[in-house]
Amino acid sequence: RAAIDGLDDTDRIVTAPMSLAKGLEFRAVAVMACDDEVIPLQERIEAVGDDADLREVYDTERHLLYVACTRARDHLHITSVDPASEFIDDMRA
Repeated sequence: RAAIDGLDDTDRIVTAPMSLAKGLEFRAVAVMACDDEVIPLQERIEAVGDDADLREVYDTERHLLYVACTRARDHLHITSVDPASEFIDDMRA
């Protein structure tokens, strides 16, 4: 599709879930909807059976956000609405 539009691989926009970003690198990355009930995903938290599972959900979600944010070579843009994900503050520390 990029060739059809006259763009080479370096001039295109790629959309992907955080889980598929590992190993990739981009000049700029936008991580969108880093809201409190989106990251970590509220449905995953509600489905947890015990504390060990809850810890795994939090660790996995935190790692996915970290991977997504570290794919940016030059520019990182993070969007959220209040309240923002607690993981955003974790990354600032």
